[in-house]
Amino acid sequence: MRLIRRLSQTVAALSVLTAAAAHADTYALVTINQQALFFNQINDGAKEAAAAAGVELVIFDANNVPAAQNTAIENYITQKVDGIILVAIDVNGVKPAITEAKEAGIPVIAIDAQIPDGDNVSFVGVDNAAAGADIGKFFADYVKSDMGGEATVGVVGALNSFIQNQRLDGFKEAAAASGDAVTFTETVDGQNVQDVALGAAENLLTANPTMTAIYATGEPALIGAVSAVESQGRQSDVKVFGWDLTAQAVKGIDEGWVTAVVQQDPAGEGKAAVEALVTLKGGGTVEPIINVPVTIVTKENVDQFRSMFQ
Repeated sequence: MRLIRRLSQTVAALSVLTAAAAHADTYALVTINQQALFFNQINDGAKEAAAAAGVELVIFDANNVPAAQNTAIENYITQKVDGIILVAIDVNGVKPAITEAKEAGIPVIAIDAQIPDGDNVSFVGVDNAAAGADIGKFFADYVKSDMGGEATVGVVGALNSFIQNQRLDGFKEAAAASGDAVTFTETVDGQNVQDVALGAAENLLTANPTMTAIYATGEPALIGAVSAVESQGRQSDVKVFGWDLTAQAVKGIDEGWVTAVVQQDPAGEGKAAVEALVTLKGGGTVEPIINVPVTIVTKENVDQFRSMFQ
């Protein structure tokens, strides 16, 4: 009888565990690509937070295709996930899918890229226009103190990226307001893809032999700009400013020709997004904007970031 009772208790316990597993919350992270270190760090932060909360996290790589993000969100709605985290490519084009998720009772947290008037519950990330202005002001001060008050600037951007265009606008406005003789040559489109950005940066340098500075609006653009400056041997006459540290950028900072890089906290953003969904699932509320601060990395403070690339 005791054996039967123990077996019954064991079966009952297993049934409870199975039921709990079957009802574990599942969150979906829809990202831009898994090539850039930045997006992989978002993934790492989200995975860590999901593990700590005991929830399942699935990740969809859109491979830089905006329409793939819409399709993924629609599929996750059909699968009835408990929440969606979105790093949007086309912040306007994805709005109908976000609205569809809201109508299905699935909260969406936008991360890194804000959705204008979107139905997402919250945004986690950086004020890209303001941070662009911060690096623009830093650049203007550097032109005054170290470049004789004059600079000719080329831009390696990603014209399909809403947030990178915000970073460019903020940078240009701050540089123009400085009163220094700053001339912008052209903006080339790296499309948020390293190989494309490298080719675009090479062309930018070739077409502008007297250019004295480059501003790169994201990680692939910065990698392309740094690689192009090195391959053309322009380290002595071109200063590089940009976004999102890489090992190559740290090397350039040490050598003195990569001057300043805006560093975000992508792992912190991923972590905050998952924690926001957990809070919502538990009946709590979250702020509509969850700001994650940035740091402008220079030779003076780069040491605190070296461990990321070791």
